[in-house]
Amino acid sequence: MRRNHWLKAALGLVIVVAGVPAIWAQTNYPFRDAKLPAEQRITDLLGRLTLDEKVLLMADHPKIPRLGLEFSGQVEGLHGLALGGPGHWEGKGLQALPTTTFPQERGLGNTWDPALMEKIGALEGYEARYDYQSLKYDRGGVIVRAPNVDLARNPLWGRSEESMGEDPYLVGTMTVAFQHGLQGPDPDHWLAASLMKHFLANENENKRESSSSDFGERLFREYYSVPFRMGFQEGGSRGVMAAYNSWNGTPMMIHPVLKDVMIKEWGNDGIICTDGGALGLLISAHKSFPDKEHGAAAAIKAGINHFLDTYQDDLRQALKDGLVTEADMDASLRGLLRVFLKLGEFDAVSGTPAGNDPYGKIGRATDTPPWERESSKQLARLATQESIVLLKNEGHALPLDAAKIKTIAVIGPWADEVLLDWYSGTPPHAVTALQGIREAAGSRVKVVFDKADNMASAAAIAAKSDIAIVVVGNHPYCNATRWAQCDLPSDGREAVDRKTLVLEQEDLVKAVYTANPHTVEVLISSFPYAITWSQQHVPAIVHLTHNSQELGHGLADVLFGKVSPAGRLVQTWPTGNSQLLPMMDYDLTHGQTYLYNRQKPLYPFGFGLSYAQFTYNKLKSSANTMAADGQVEVTVSVKNTGKVASDEVVQLYVQHLGSSVTRPLLELKGFKRVHVEPGWVEDTKFVIRARDLAYWDAARHAWRVEKDTVRLLAGGSSDALPVSAEVIVRGPAEFKP
Repeated sequence: MRRNHWLKAALGLVIVVAGVPAIWAQTNYPFRDAKLPAEQRITDLLGRLTLDEKVLLMADHPKIPRLGLEFSGQVEGLHGLALGGPGHWEGKGLQALPTTTFPQERGLGNTWDPALMEKIGALEGYEARYDYQSLKYDRGGVIVRAPNVDLARNPLWGRSEESMGEDPYLVGTMTVAFQHGLQGPDPDHWLAASLMKHFLANENENKRESSSSDFGERLFREYYSVPFRMGFQEGGSRGVMAAYNSWNGTPMMIHPVLKDVMIKEWGNDGIICTDGGALGLLISAHKSFPDKEHGAAAAIKAGINHFLDTYQDDLRQALKDGLVTEADMDASLRGLLRVFLKLGEFDAVSGTPAGNDPYGKIGRATDTPPWERESSKQLARLATQESIVLLKNEGHALPLDAAKIKTIAVIGPWADEVLLDWYSGTPPHAVTALQGIREAAGSRVKVVFDKADNMASAAAIAAKSDIAIVVVGNHPYCNATRWAQCDLPSDGREAVDRKTLVLEQEDLVKAVYTANPHTVEVLISSFPYAITWSQQHVPAIVHLTHNSQELGHGLADVLFGKVSPAGRLVQTWPTGNSQLLPMMDYDLTHGQTYLYNRQKPLYPFGFGLSYAQFTYNKLKSSANTMAADGQVEVTVSVKNTGKVASDEVVQLYVQHLGSSVTRPLLELKGFKRVHVEPGWVEDTKFVIRARDLAYWDAARHAWRVEKDTVRLLAGGSSDALPVSAEVIVRGPAEFKP
């Protein structure tokens, strides 16, 4: 509840009911009694609402003034809370509020660090609560549209910057960690709510409002739905946004899978909302119904309880015409109210926080705003450091030694900007690549800058310098002045898929390298690029994503060796378009992602170099056989044989050697980011359960563990797995979802 608005209302309240002030009557409503069971409180509130109020309750930020209720709206939060930014998430006529801003979601995925993701989620949840309850700001909400758990199966997908990768286990694990931080440790009292998007298979932009993502039930169970299922069952989320697209011809916002699987199997008894304008698209694009009246009724019956669209008149008419009943409304609204209850929205009385709300006082004191705290800045810097992927380092070109350098040329059109994407907030500050390099190089080193408006001029500056750092990449929203516009073929954004993996700015890299062979390429991009020429010629290449307020500091920390890079790619980088399947081919088994693609890519899934050297000594399994309902413990031993301390991302994969059905070539089943000092040996432990190795038997509608020999492989990348062991699984067995 927006505490200060209702506090003012309460102070001016003079209505008396049966001789008792209305504020006291509101206090005594059973739905406000925290001692009562949650479902009893919800039943009481539903019984007090008029039918028209129930319709209003499905809008964003609904208000029921006569009961002293004002519920949270939704806010964007893919990589930091968004109450500003290029998308103007502050709202019409309002001033943008600063919030701690992290690397794009793909960059957060590149960290392969769930512990870090939990800290980021916790800070974002705190900032959401702080702004929402603040006496000074009174903005936003505590239902956060994050994370995006769609899978980046095709690098031409224009919105893949919002995905944490192509692997369902990786994305699911990072999702769960973020949710634990965002929602907090108490399952009954949430700091903020995680609303995942977009369910399901929303992985093309062109014609997304009417297209159908077509694939079978096995891929649904084993791939596309995995991060959502993990988010509900392991992360505790009770919120999801239905996608615009159809699955096998049925629009997602009315798909039976919402109730049959998401609610009944995965336990999402919370929010299921539409995407923006989706109700109208159900009529105009999918042509599923003659009008929004019929569409609204179908959505309610499918499980939708929140609309991001104009819907109220249509839903009222549907109720009047008997297309949907009040009982249908009540059944759907219970989920929405369960989330409001966990957020403490029932407990406050006319704007005064309840004593049992553990987060009720956040933002109400005159303490330092969280985005101004040093700990927040350091967390953003750490996230940036960990997100950086070293793609090439020939001849130990990196790290740079400032003591041996006199002149550095920094070249690139956006080298002195931190580019924000459409779902970003407004950072309190932003350190550019140029600023970070200048600061790290020190006053003794001359740092010159050229925007590369003239390639010949840029090359001339590079030739006069000891080191040339050329900063290239994409603009997160295509530097466009209108929606759905991207002028460069390699660019993409929401509503626009990319046409090519070729980096147009690689011509600038060629010119700079020709002028100065001591060139470092810094690729700041939202997507993979087929930088085959760069890989063949440029000595050093680092990759990071846009948006971090600490971009320049994190980059410079890696370039100058303050930290050793350990980021890993979350998506396969092909050599070019020829290695890709058509955008609308959603059947991975045709050869898509590292799971099924046999072609040699430019950079494989899980790839990333380090300034240290690591040797994998052994992989040991606690047993060489496993019962169909059993598990084994796997220990992977890795030694830092280099001279610098560094993180290493230990990755565990499986291969099925005797399966009766088609299986992935490799499948990630465990990972851990560990810090290893020089000369040290780190033993990393994983648990593999037989049920984690099951496949979906569509005929029996069950997970099936088969008799099989499974190879366990470990290493620092999907193409570098030097240690392995085999385990025999004693099947068959099956278990229901």
